Amino acid sequence: MRFTRAGALTAAVLLAATLGLSACSSDDAATADVVTTNITEPQNPLWPANINDNNGSRILDRLFAGLKYYDADGVAHDDMAEKIETTDRKNYRITIKPNWTFTDGTPVTAKSYVDAWNYAALSTNAQLQSYVFAAIVGYDAVSTEKPTAQTMSGLKVVDDRTFTVELKAPSIDFELGLAYTPFYPLPEVAFKDIKAFGENPIGNGPYKFARTGAWEHNVKVDLVPNPDYKGGRPAKNKGLRFVMYQSFDTAYQDLLAGNLDALDTIADSALKSYEKDLGDRAMTKPTAQNQHVSSQTNIPHFGGDEGVLRRKALSMAINREQICQNIFHGTRVPSKDFTAITLPGFKADLPGAEVLKYNPEQAKKLWAQADAISPWSGTYEIAYNSDGGHQAWIEAVANSIKNVLGIEAIGSAYPTFKDIRTAITNKTIGKAFRYGWQGDYPTMLQFLTAEYYSFAGTNNTGYNKPEFDKLLDDALAAPSLEESYKIVAQAQAMLFRDMPDIPVLDFVAAAGRSEKVKNVELTWNGQFDYENIEK
Repeated sequence: MRFTRAGALTAAVLLAATLGLSACSSDDAATADVVTTNITEPQNPLWPANINDNNGSRILDRLFAGLKYYDADGVAHDDMAEKIETTDRKNYRITIKPNWTFTDGTPVTAKSYVDAWNYAALSTNAQLQSYVFAAIVGYDAVSTEKPTAQTMSGLKVVDDRTFTVELKAPSIDFELGLAYTPFYPLPEVAFKDIKAFGENPIGNGPYKFARTGAWEHNVKVDLVPNPDYKGGRPAKNKGLRFVMYQSFDTAYQDLLAGNLDALDTIADSALKSYEKDLGDRAMTKPTAQNQHVSSQTNIPHFGGDEGVLRRKALSMAINREQICQNIFHGTRVPSKDFTAITLPGFKADLPGAEVLKYNPEQAKKLWAQADAISPWSGTYEIAYNSDGGHQAWIEAVANSIKNVLGIEAIGSAYPTFKDIRTAITNKTIGKAFRYGWQGDYPTMLQFLTAEYYSFAGTNNTGYNKPEFDKLLDDALAAPSLEESYKIVAQAQAMLFRDMPDIPVLDFVAAAGRSEKVKNVELTWNGQFDYENIEK
């Protein structure tokens, strides 16, 4: 699961007066050969199961290799896996390839996976992504507030290259999800000093840190190719520099000046002109990313039946079509469900989806019904991070709500993505907020389990409904994709009834590259295919 700064899904604080010089004034002559691209400061240290934003995950996905990896189209391929065997989609025997090492020279073994997964699942380790292991037998014993076991009984090491996994029920998504960041292996040194490891991770992927301290907070992260990587996505460049920007406008000017090689989100101010500015270096692609407006139930007027009515009213007061055209010039489209329109099995016009259509009269009626429960007072504030290019569309959403409902509605800026995510995670934000989701693997269930499972660490709203959890479990256990899609539709119909948050926009990614690089491609979820960029 990846929360996004901007589009995904999502550029942070550079303290230098001139960001272009900071990005490319060379530390040494070698930087001229390194691919420079945008990012923002990750929320947390770089530990695979505790990163739930796409800034940290895009670094980790370069540093680590899992059992599988996804290509640009979202197709899964074996990476460290030699064999993944199952006859029932419930019991798996996994064999990893031989002679694979971490960058500290220690071997990657079956135990490297089992130890990492057990650490992630154990509640006392408080990992944000622990929920992804919920399907494994024994998760319930380790995930409670007071664990009755330290390891999951469904994970067993057979030998150095083999381990087995027993699931509680057959899963249609389990094998596909094995390329997801929380499933990466970890070296033994990781568990000796977790904080130090998060600052200087030791992985087994196509890149490694250029040096100790390569993560210069709020400035940049430098990666170099890992010569010992044996998988299917070797680096075709001499390294990556993830440069942290405070605004996409500045990043775009650096792209035009040749000081930035690849920019995954064009600034709103340039959406009218970027295709003319960049020519064949401009990129556009529908991607599995979305933007929602959410609120937590501890905010006055947003709990219980009143909260459901207010969220539905707010949703129908948002003129999505106008925002997509006037601000994004067609690089966003109105949301049709709680996932993304590019995902397999997506269905438009689900029961209840009319709540996502602009309907001022119905919005006013629903708001009045909520007022009958408890009269509205105060200002409706929508928090957003200033470093993600969100001000224009959030203000447009607020103005649309103000014009339809006659209430005071405004945007509320947080300086950085990290600031807003910390407030949301700690449930101290105290107002509505925007968040984006960028798919981690290409299924609707990945979006729904991450955002709305009652026990998911990435559940922003606190939505907790056992009947919904059961539908997701049933969809995962379905005997075929078609059956799974039908159950997912039922689950989404329940979301439309309960309206835990407000889907607003889906993405048509707008990106660009400099003249210095080639073979730059956007992936299915809106990030770059970094390993294949050539310079």
